[in-house]
Amino acid sequence: MRYIKSVKSLSFSLFLALCSQATLAAETKTTPTLTQAGFEQYLVKLKQEALAKGFEQTLIDESFAHAVFHQRAVKADRSQPEKVETLDSYLPKRLPEWKIKRARAMYKEHQELLSKVAAEYGVQARFIVALWGLETNFGKIMGNYNVVSALSTLAYEGRREAFFKKQLWAALTILKEGHIDSASMKGSWAGAMGQNQFMPTSFVAYAVDGDGDGKKDIWGNQADVFASMANYLKNEGWNDALTWGRQVKLPSDFDTSLAIPQKTGGRKNWLKAWAKSEKTLAQWQTLGVRRTDGTNLPQVDVNATLVFPDGVKGRAYLAYNNYKSLMHWNLSYYFVSSVGHLSDHIKYPAIK
Repeated sequence: MRYIKSVKSLSFSLFLALCSQATLAAETKTTPTLTQAGFEQYLVKLKQEALAKGFEQTLIDESFAHAVFHQRAVKADRSQPEKVETLDSYLPKRLPEWKIKRARAMYKEHQELLSKVAAEYGVQARFIVALWGLETNFGKIMGNYNVVSALSTLAYEGRREAFFKKQLWAALTILKEGHIDSASMKGSWAGAMGQNQFMPTSFVAYAVDGDGDGKKDIWGNQADVFASMANYLKNEGWNDALTWGRQVKLPSDFDTSLAIPQKTGGRKNWLKAWAKSEKTLAQWQTLGVRRTDGTNLPQVDVNATLVFPDGVKGRAYLAYNNYKSLMHWNLSYYFVSSVGHLSDHIKYPAIK
């Protein structure tokens, strides 16, 4: 698994991105045979460990009452595909016209609540809606796995046992605090939960009670969903005075070494590359960087970094600090580009 800033800041989409290398490496090793009987024996150990960590027996019994071995989760974890495509092919699939229209409609429908959340956390509402739409299709596709089952299954599978145990203890903490009951605690095959697909550690770190009812319900309470997403971005350095970035046009003789390399080997190296590449918009203007229509860059005192999601022959973007915040959500140029473009579609209805 590649470097992550902290396990607490892990969303499901970021988890998938981080797992791809570990999955590929594991394919070269012999994997043990997993059985229902073996899983049940493993559950006994998990329950004992949970008790030793201070969780009450009643909570443990209730939480694991729905635990079953999910072979499909193991298969999904072991067979994450490596896809080769470009933004030109990726964005139309991620942002079809129906999703853009839906995003605009959801923004309008929830505008009062979104405006309140945006003002409180300093995160523009259009980015909340864009993330919501791309993570779970506006809350429609959240996963139907019992979270304790899914996490127990993947801990039993063994390749990332310590990671999934951390997620499991966080899930038990959520249940202990009474935010949801075990039977209703549903998520993806990897244990990502709710309309924003928080892993349990992210829930513990960032989920908030948006309407003051005493619970953090990211499954069915829209106030909690939006506030939790905004709180995540706020804690990752979001600045509501800025946008995410913009696609730009470069001169033919541009020095492409000024950009962040397409592949940096994980978040730590990526952040170093970001700092090395960062310049003011005025400096990028002097170097010949222009908007895609050839006009000058905005005359504002803002720093930006140049990124090539598809390498030097593909699209070029000037990325602002909020781009970096979105990369904390998911360390993927493609995902962040899709969030940015969808947010622009929401703000600028004339965009096709």
